Amino acid sequence: MEGCVVTDLTVHSKRNCFYLDPELMRRIQQETAVSTTLEPGTNVVKIRGGSFNYRSDSGHHGEPIVLLWIYGGKVVNKKTNVEVGATWSTLNGYDDTLTLEVLEPATLCAFFLDTYLDDNEGEVLLSVVRI
Repeated sequence: MEGCVVTDLTVHSKRNCFYLDPELMRRIQQETAVSTTLEPGTNVVKIRGGSFNYRSDSGHHGEPIVLLWIYGGKVVNKKTNVEVGATWSTLNGYDDTLTLEVLEPATLCAFFLDTYLDDNEGEVLLSVVRI
């Protein structure tokens, strides 16, 4: 492939890990995130509408993105096919979905990360469909 440049990155499980201590996880789960219980079965999570505008004064229109933390029960993320007791995921855009096979009831937390809150506007609407 002429003109193609490939850059590989190795992400180490310890050296490149941002540690979330128990107090920060408690704050995410109890104070920051919106949560729902996922019941056993196939659950599909997606953004139905809205966006986060984190630069409202610049004419920026926002992005339909959200961070997801799933914990408290056994689930299988159908993208990885690995059974876990807790996992992270993101939804990036209206066409992105997260399909989970929920084996034991689990909690889904949805939230947004930013470094400056004062210029934030908007919200996203998530749907969780159990099929």
